[in-house]
Amino acid sequence: MRLARNSSSSSSLVTPVLIRHSRYATQSRLGGSKNGQPTRKSITVASDDGTVKWGQLSRAEKAARATQQSVNFLVILAGAAMTCGVLTFLYLDVFAPDSKTNQFNRAVNRVKDSEECLALLGDSGQIRAYGETSWNKWTRNRPIATTIEKDREGNEHMRMNFHVSGPLNDGVVLVHLVKLAGQSDFEYHLLALDVKVHLPTLKLQPYGIGRPGTGLPVEGYDTPVFL
Repeated sequence: MRLARNSSSSSSLVTPVLIRHSRYATQSRLGGSKNGQPTRKSITVASDDGTVKWGQLSRAEKAARATQQSVNFLVILAGAAMTCGVLTFLYLDVFAPDSKTNQFNRAVNRVKDSEECLALLGDSGQIRAYGETSWNKWTRNRPIATTIEKDREGNEHMRMNFHVSGPLNDGVVLVHLVKLAGQSDFEYHLLALDVKVHLPTLKLQPYGIGRPGTGLPVEGYDTPVFL
């Protein structure tokens, strides 16, 4: 009977110790501290993900979070400013009624609708309009040459020139638009097509040059057409 009591008492003494040890080991494996609270990594500007509440942060961690939020706010402002700038540029240069792109398209349409221009260039469906050509065939043509300036009276002048190419000839279109002070639309001051027409070679006998029958070719001349 004594042995039984001793064994039972010894088992009762050992069991709580084992239970306490297993609990402590479990908390240690979970990353707990001596106080029984889970530990965490210190918050920095790069590692802060916002999961830790503001009241649980130290002074240094609060400064890191404030710095991170300030940087994020500045990045958002910079992105918004760039987006507004791009949208403004697209509207003024492409979508606005008096933009360069719209004025260029209107001038090209007027050239294609002119019978005089079609007689020199050819079929309107085969006419191409483009900017200054490049010597390198692998590079794209330059943008349309356009200048906008105001005179002393406040009138706005837009000057533009571009190339046109048709099945018969090539040419250059000259455009001069004027927006008078107080008006909202441009008006045509000049719209001209300058085409170089190639004439057939003429046989000439210039005086004192070469032998009789020697011919000199006439390369061509510029034929302006005002619309």
